[in-house]
Amino acid sequence: MSTTFNPKVFGDIEKAEERWRKELEKIFRQHGERLERFSTVSDVEIDRIYTPLDVRDQRYMGALGFPGEYPFTRGVQPSMYRGRLWTMRMFAGLGTARDTNRRFHLLVKAGQTGLSTAFDMPTLMGYDSDAPKARGECGRCGVAIDTLKDMEDLFEGLPIDQITTSMTINPPASIIWAMYIAMAENRGIPREVIGGTIQNDMLKEFIAQKTFMCPPRPSVRLVTDTVEFGTREVPRWNTISISGYHIREAGSTAVQELAFTLADGIAYTEEAVKRGLPVDSFAPRFSFFFNSHLDFFEEVAKFRAARRMWGKIMRERFKAQNPRSWWLRFHTQTAGCSLTAQQPYNNVVRTALEALAAVLGGTQSLHTNSLDEVLAIPTEEAATIALRTQQIIAEESGVANTIDPLGGSYFVEALTDKMERDAFEIIQKIDDMGGMLAAIERNYPQQEIADAAYHYQRQVDAGQKTVVGVNKYVTDEDIPVEILELDEELERLQIEKLDRVKSLRDAARVAECLERVGEACAAEKNVMEPVIAAVKAQATLQEVCDVYRSVFGTYRDPGIY
Repeated sequence: MSTTFNPKVFGDIEKAEERWRKELEKIFRQHGERLERFSTVSDVEIDRIYTPLDVRDQRYMGALGFPGEYPFTRGVQPSMYRGRLWTMRMFAGLGTARDTNRRFHLLVKAGQTGLSTAFDMPTLMGYDSDAPKARGECGRCGVAIDTLKDMEDLFEGLPIDQITTSMTINPPASIIWAMYIAMAENRGIPREVIGGTIQNDMLKEFIAQKTFMCPPRPSVRLVTDTVEFGTREVPRWNTISISGYHIREAGSTAVQELAFTLADGIAYTEEAVKRGLPVDSFAPRFSFFFNSHLDFFEEVAKFRAARRMWGKIMRERFKAQNPRSWWLRFHTQTAGCSLTAQQPYNNVVRTALEALAAVLGGTQSLHTNSLDEVLAIPTEEAATIALRTQQIIAEESGVANTIDPLGGSYFVEALTDKMERDAFEIIQKIDDMGGMLAAIERNYPQQEIADAAYHYQRQVDAGQKTVVGVNKYVTDEDIPVEILELDEELERLQIEKLDRVKSLRDAARVAECLERVGEACAAEKNVMEPVIAAVKAQATLQEVCDVYRSVFGTYRDPGIY
């Protein structure tokens, strides 16, 4: 197979480039040159210019091809955004279920095309709102969900048989998903009809986000239970959103985000295959979740490399036969860690650039952060501006008119190739350790991310990396931003609601259902049907999580410095 470029022209390009560089040096001697080192946010050094020489070995069909065809560098769907725009899925969650339900209705009315749910910290950690550890946190960083009644209130009046729902939940993912299934079935909607995603990525929790409940190995066992159950019972559901987002938010480089995320995907695939599932039965429903940071071209290259790498992994490593198993479908969120409390309106510009990179990288769905997220839960006005950012990109910018418009750029292609090479090197290191679970137990990804975060912060502190309004172009002006204030009564009202549910339920039935959950855990049987039965009996989130904790034990992070 020949390379994309005719090798005969390389000699002419080399001579021309050598002549150009000599002329450039003369100009620099006369007029000076910016002396700083040019590198990406991840500190990948960038050359002055890129030419066909930088992609001289690239074979078009092998490295790029066409959208919808292996290796999917240019997109997973043949028509991409000319056929259908990405799903505009704004993350929302605040206060009680009814509070968030109102926000959902507002966003759908404003043109949002998918729901995305943020849960409060007690819910994320598997505790009810009345737990001593939950006090003061109810509804603060997302919605509080204690029982099936809360789930029913959360989605009241929303067409869940027509719109997909994403839920950012990890340790209690099986329970939250069970509540969603039960809520749908109570409305007469079969589980085969509902569509959406639970994040359910415990490996990245141990690596980066740090919301955990049980130790790594039983945690992955519960994830595998959901994959098995979804494959057989809920065919339109993505049972894992393999998430690089939080890895990047913790301070990783773009290449580390790419490598650790795909290594997590490899680990989940291996566990499902060990369970006896044919790879093509579940792999088409795996989805991914990436961060879109501020270095525009680095992010575009990362997304393109991710698709190509996953296609190779599934086809060559796991021998998947269904082309849909080779697809890397992903949701993107703009980088929360790039937002600043200083000069907060700058965050609108940051978010727009990050969203544009995600679109040019070929995302399937997108959340754009609100300008005030660094300060508090977004106001309705800020959330609407964030949604309008996506709509302007989609409808006014023209970037959706053609597929992969940056494809063929010498710079983008060279950077894509480099990211793929570097990420596969990291994956090989993880394989040599015995896989991602073993690597986590050795604290390998945690230490690598900590080192990268420290390196970047040192560069910011030294002025080698600019953060506008923080270490450059600083002003003393105090820019007022409206902050959403939550009602202080919220927690009391939520606990009263929980008490009512407990007082009206059949306690004996709840106890029997929880006992069956424990038996399934201990016998290594799939937990999903017993958990669905338990939540239908109005068992609370914490009651089921306490069963998990009692059988599997609890996890304490060892801490890496």
